[in-house]
Amino acid sequence: MADELNERSQNILEAIVKDYIASAEPVGSRAITRRHSFNLSPASVRNVMSDLEEMGFLCSPHTSAGRIPTEKGFHYYIDSLLQVRDLSDAEKQNLLSSYRFQGMKMDDVMQEVGRVMSGLANYTGLVMAPKFASTVFRQIEFIRLSHGRLLVIYVSESGLVQNKVIDADPSLTNRELEQISNYLNRELTGMSIPQVRAKIAKQLQQERSRYDQLQKRALNLSSAALQDEGQELVFVSGTSLMLEQPEFSTPEQMKRILRTLESKQQLIELLDRSQQADGVQIFIGNQSSHAEIDGCSLITSKFSNKKGAIGTLGVIGPMRMDYSQVIPIVDFTAQLVSRILEREAE
Repeated sequence: MADELNERSQNILEAIVKDYIASAEPVGSRAITRRHSFNLSPASVRNVMSDLEEMGFLCSPHTSAGRIPTEKGFHYYIDSLLQVRDLSDAEKQNLLSSYRFQGMKMDDVMQEVGRVMSGLANYTGLVMAPKFASTVFRQIEFIRLSHGRLLVIYVSESGLVQNKVIDADPSLTNRELEQISNYLNRELTGMSIPQVRAKIAKQLQQERSRYDQLQKRALNLSSAALQDEGQELVFVSGTSLMLEQPEFSTPEQMKRILRTLESKQQLIELLDRSQQADGVQIFIGNQSSHAEIDGCSLITSKFSNKKGAIGTLGVIGPMRMDYSQVIPIVDFTAQLVSRILEREAE
């Protein structure tokens, strides 16, 4: 794609993208000559803009108006023209000081990450907590609810907490539940969830007479408690910031973006895609394969620890997003959360 444009066309496309990001208004040739030192007349700039429009990099939203970048134009800008700088030490320290993780459980950390990213980027922050199957067993506890129902509290080594209600033998006493928890915590701590499931399945298949009644109950309870039902935890922060963008100002546009942000399954599918590669991933408009976020961009990065707990965080906003500002924020935050997971898993 880089060979399609000469240097003059690249410079003018870059100027239009930057001006449109800043103003959310169509950009005209006279504005380009006033704001940028190209030593070109407005007529020369108009000719280049016409060529860019013919090639699909720009479009005219209104008759006789300026131009705005198309999805193709944003792709070209990001792939060939955007320069993403590293954060300075002072900026990193400012980012660190924005977070308040002290004494938080891991799911609260996820919420805090989304809140701070949203505030710093001025768009909507998204965080998908590590998938249940990627976590490492630390502790499990069973609490009696109503007749034949138990609340299961599972804690991973990274500090993530998952609550689940299961059916159980109503004759189980509180003392037996405590003994079952102690047995499972002793036998399973430090194992990944796939390892835990494999061990439980193997033991359940063995001759039942090898186990006493309490062990049998423990295996059956843990099997039910540690089933992955695919209910990922997704935290959304700063929804109102999306509604403040000019692109989403009409009632119809507002409803569409609200439906998207409220649909956790769609968000999970989008965030899942970024786990297929390392580093920052950028999805623009129709590239997301979700018509509901047409006109939006999503910048994401995965985070993990050595034991494989993988989650995803990111920022969603209009295609007219300040990529040079948002990309370093997402990248640094993912590294920060990975370090937190590493520390919690030690």
